[in-house]
Amino acid sequence: MNKIRQSIYTICFAIILGLVCATLLTVAAEFTRPRQEENKKAEEIRNILSALKVPFDMETGPAGLIEIFERNVTEQVAGQGEPLTIYAYKPEGSDEVKAVAVRFAGPGLWAPIKGFLALEPDYKTIRGLSFYEQEETPGLGGEIVTQSFRDQFTGKQIADEQGQWGIDIVAGGTDATGVHEIAGITGATITCDKVEEMINVIIEALASKRDAYEQ
Repeated sequence: MNKIRQSIYTICFAIILGLVCATLLTVAAEFTRPRQEENKKAEEIRNILSALKVPFDMETGPAGLIEIFERNVTEQVAGQGEPLTIYAYKPEGSDEVKAVAVRFAGPGLWAPIKGFLALEPDYKTIRGLSFYEQEETPGLGGEIVTQSFRDQFTGKQIADEQGQWGIDIVAGGTDATGVHEIAGITGATITCDKVEEMINVIIEALASKRDAYEQ
């Protein structure tokens, strides 16, 4: 009888402890949710600013990043049906558009990849590229976030001499001398192919709404 009673006590204690822990975790999650949302928004803003090359201190906190964004970047919606959100960089106190950025996203090798593509005011020359979400293999596909890979995009054209829209990430180790070519990462062909595909999707969307956003 004592063994049965001890077993019941043990089970009840485990259930109560589990409920208490679950409640504490739920309360903690709800308590930190606003901060998590703020940090998530700040990370996206940091990537928009980086792609657009808006000057800011990398140590700037979430509130500071949001303030810089609101002073220098405006959101525009282009086209109808499936409107495209364009982030225009207008330095504070100026009406001149220095650059524009659009969000791109798509499936990577292991999980979604998300980022921003920035263009010069001509809407043809790449100004910058950033990734704010990716879970690719470290040392391989994960190298897409490195400065050396992203810097290759700067100055490249999203349309070739024949007027074909898109960029081409060539196989790793291959020279990429074309105006729309970027050298891929050795050993990360699948990731590079997926990045090329999702960037070209957003480039095609830009091309289809060209008249709307150039007004």
